[in-house]
Amino acid sequence: MQRKTWVRRLGAVVALGAVLMLLTTFASAASSGGAAHVRWDIISTTGIPPAPLNPGGHASAMAPDGDTITLTGSGHFVAPASGGGSGAVDGGGTWTTSGGSGTYEVTALVSWARANDQANVGFVDNIGGGTRTNGTAVLKITFSDGSSGVLTVGCHGPGAPPGIFEGIATTKGYKTYYNVPAPAPGVDAGRTIFHVR
Repeated sequence: MQRKTWVRRLGAVVALGAVLMLLTTFASAASSGGAAHVRWDIISTTGIPPAPLNPGGHASAMAPDGDTITLTGSGHFVAPASGGGSGAVDGGGTWTTSGGSGTYEVTALVSWARANDQANVGFVDNIGGGTRTNGTAVLKITFSDGSSGVLTVGCHGPGAPPGIFEGIATTKGYKTYYNVPAPAPGVDAGRTIFHVR
């Protein structure tokens, strides 16, 4: 009788240990591959170190008919570990075209692709709040005039792999502002940044 009780208790301890081991494994996997908390900014900088990186810059893109859109802005999003979209967003900024101006608001994350951490080349980062990162984010936005669009923010900072543009591209209604000029050295325009926490 005592032997049966001892065997049952041993079995219970082993089962409890197995459950705890599984829970620890799942928690570790969830934290290592969890959601990314990202801040994006259209920044103000000349792009020449040790120039400061400040929020509050502007970037432009051109449509096939020659119309140019200029945006300011910043915001945050939570990118799921699955790589899909998310409604956990905030942010926006201002827009200006030849036909008007106003504000825009971010309504959803379509996708986020992190490329790599930026190389430290001596910039003074006045934004902070995470690791400076190269990559591409696609965001749904609504404009104050009632139109909607998709904003692509590309950051090709120090150490970025090829294939990422630096700046913004967007749609506004049916119009595609997809011609993205490369930022000129020493000119405070057309630059973006991501900070990942």
